[in-house]
Amino acid sequence: MKILVIHASAGAGHLKAAQAIYDALKKNTSFEAVFADALDYTSPSFKKFYQRTYIFLVTGMSWLWGFSFELLDRPWIQPLMRSARRFYNGFNARRLSAFLKDRNFDYVVTTHFLPSEVVAALKRTGEIRSRLITVVTDFDVHRIWLNPETDYYAVASEWTARKLQQLGIAGGKIRVTGIPVNEQFLHPADRGELKKKLGLKENVFTVLIATGSFGIGPIEEILQILEREDDFQTLVVCGHNRRLFERLRGRNYRGAEILGLVDNMHELMAASDCMVTKPGGLSIAEALVSHLPMIFFHPIPGQETGNVRVLREYGIGCMPANVPGIAGELRKLKSFRDAHLTALKQTQRLARPAAVRDIIALIG
Repeated sequence: MKILVIHASAGAGHLKAAQAIYDALKKNTSFEAVFADALDYTSPSFKKFYQRTYIFLVTGMSWLWGFSFELLDRPWIQPLMRSARRFYNGFNARRLSAFLKDRNFDYVVTTHFLPSEVVAALKRTGEIRSRLITVVTDFDVHRIWLNPETDYYAVASEWTARKLQQLGIAGGKIRVTGIPVNEQFLHPADRGELKKKLGLKENVFTVLIATGSFGIGPIEEILQILEREDDFQTLVVCGHNRRLFERLRGRNYRGAEILGLVDNMHELMAASDCMVTKPGGLSIAEALVSHLPMIFFHPIPGQETGNVRVLREYGIGCMPANVPGIAGELRKLKSFRDAHLTALKQTQRLARPAAVRDIIALIG
């Protein structure tokens, strides 16, 4: 059986989710699994435009991104958007369509709406017969993910499933699997050994600050407050933001370890007591399976504000209005054991460590 796992390289979460599924297919099944980035099957200029436009909007004009996100989720605009996207994808994704028709996969598993749309269009015209599994990588769901030709939607939570049904998707097509994460997060090493490996003090409250793949947020203000406290140590992950990394390194904040783009986030989470983070879907899913309490900041309007809204329904995480509020929440978690234990238990309500296994179980 031939399986394609495909994402689009606009934001790190779609890639991470696809990689987790692909790795498990290769390791645990005899299927012929292929991994692809949909944008590699467009022109180099389109790929660059798609990626740069997304980064520019979410980092420099987030209000416009949020406005567009909400506008394009309105019911009345869907017929126009479907027609526009079919034309747009038909022109820009011709190589992807040719690849899909040539290989004629038995199943296509997507973690981004762009390849989902292309696969759905080919199914609609009878050009391919692949079964389509769409893995939604946020806790809320936008109408852009929806296609009648999708065979299964793998979603993050019961809330997400109810939302899909409200949008007209039949319950039989929806599976609450959770968002897939790398299996490294499921088998944490001994906490004491990890702290020693990472150069952390054993009995000091450890805060992980994750800025997202683009390195966004009031990181310096948070560090300025925390370095005045004696009983915090901080790990800061700057992602792709090299300028932020160099600036923070140069300030030499007390009790802070400044990191760039890392490949051991599973270890950093397992060694930490709380994560201060942008509310991206994958970051949240990783923290949930790590049973790590979360404090959110600077959500991207649209998908990330939706994630916060859903998590609040489950009593998970908080989003203070300002940096002093973030510091206050950290002090509460550090000083009051009951508050920290409650926050830990709440993560278990949404943690789905078997997400990858449950998604692969849909194949067959």
